[in-house]
Amino acid sequence: MAERRPLNVLDDDDADDPILSVVNIIDVFLVIIAVLLVAVIENPLNPFTLQNAVVIKDPGEPTMEMVVKKGDELTRYKSSGQIGEGEGAKAGTAYRLKDGRMIYVPE
Repeated sequence: MAERRPLNVLDDDDADDPILSVVNIIDVFLVIIAVLLVAVIENPLNPFTLQNAVVIKDPGEPTMEMVVKKGDELTRYKSSGQIGEGEGAKAGTAYRLKDGRMIYVPE
C-alpha cells in the first residue's frame, strides 16, 4: 500500500507561478507612474494649469535664467552676465509693507 502524505498548506503550487512575479513588477511600475504624475502636476510650469508663474533659475549667477508662463505661452529671459547701464532718471521709490505687498510711490 502506498504511503499517504498529509496535505500541507505550504506545498502550494502558486509559489512556483512565474506570473506572480510579473504582477509584482507591474505594481511597482504603477507606483512609479503615480509618483511621476504627481511631480508633473506640482510643477509650476505645468502645461495643464491656467495659472501664471515665474521661475528663476540660478538667481544672482551669470547663468541666471527667468521663465515666465502666461496662459499657454512660455517666455525665457537669459542673463548675459553683464551689469546693465544707461541714462535715465529716478522715477520713484518702492516700499515693501509688513504683509509682503510692494507699494510704488512715483516722485
